[in-house]
Amino acid sequence: MTGNKSRCQNSISQLLLTLLILCGLLQCDSRPHSYDSKLLSEISKEVFKYSDINRSYERLAELTDTIGNGVSGSKDLDLAIKYMYNALTRDGLENVHLELVKIPHWVRGEENAVMLLPRNHTLAILGLGSSVETPPGGIEAEVMVVESFEELKKRASDTKGKIVVYNQPFVRASKAAKVGAVASLIRSVTPFGINSPHTSWQWYQPGVAQIPTACITVEDAQMMARMTRRGQRIVVHLTMRAQTLPDVDSQSTPLSLLIGLLHPCGVAQSGHLDSWDVSQGAMDDGGGVTISWEALSFIRDLECPSPLLEFGLSSVEDFKQCMNRQHGFNFTLSIRARVRRGSVQSG
Repeated sequence: MTGNKSRCQNSISQLLLTLLILCGLLQCDSRPHSYDSKLLSEISKEVFKYSDINRSYERLAELTDTIGNGVSGSKDLDLAIKYMYNALTRDGLENVHLELVKIPHWVRGEENAVMLLPRNHTLAILGLGSSVETPPGGIEAEVMVVESFEELKKRASDTKGKIVVYNQPFVRASKAAKVGAVASLIRSVTPFGINSPHTSWQWYQPGVAQIPTACITVEDAQMMARMTRRGQRIVVHLTMRAQTLPDVDSQSTPLSLLIGLLHPCGVAQSGHLDSWDVSQGAMDDGGGVTISWEALSFIRDLECPSPLLEFGLSSVEDFKQCMNRQHGFNFTLSIRARVRRGSVQSG
């Protein structure tokens, strides 16, 4: 309960800070104004007495309760985009629209890993996005633990046919594949954990063999590092049934974020609607979505003078997922809206 309260307080602070910064920046238009601009001090007072501060929490709760997670290419992501399209339209934004683009479609599938030597131990793993699958019977191989790319390079002659375990934060699979590894397991990026791996997207280097890659927990990575220092032989059996399916149609408004960034006094903010299949999607990135939306609603309610405020929701979090498929910047936004001079527009 205390943790939830603390997270709520932090989110409120983040929202209030976002609103204050936006209101301050929105006064920076150098063109002559035909109205009396509000001072930042006046706007600040209105921000802190804003009565609808919990509205963003209700919006976040409804989004995650109704849709849940939606990984790139999934039907749930499509539902999330349609949900937000309807919600933003109901909120009074004008001309909210969607455009079709192609986005990656990766499916996790069954995955498991078991350490067979020096003792039997089930490893908690999460495959990394775009990972290839293992052969039908899985991969059973000796483990080589390294602490850095430099160590991997020095020990390249010992790597062939082994599973490389990186006892360092997030790294790519291609480095291990170059020196003959059959799979790679990386330590979770968290500084500490409770036997919980993370997941994220990763990319293969063109011209290098694609090997299965997954994340393991901090505890297991450190345990195998200790075993290695004792001279113990480690063998792991890894099974992954990940699939990269053909790209699918999604809905996006290309380049609109760049419009906001290129405007001499514009403010661009956004969130992404896709979320990992093992999460609720509230922190990554439902919170960013609803805070950005709330800031737009707040500016409208406050009638704060606004040279340009761009708001966009991307279909895919990581642009490299699309750029690697020669999609250019078509990934950028699913939905966008704009506030200018106290009115709300989109398009």
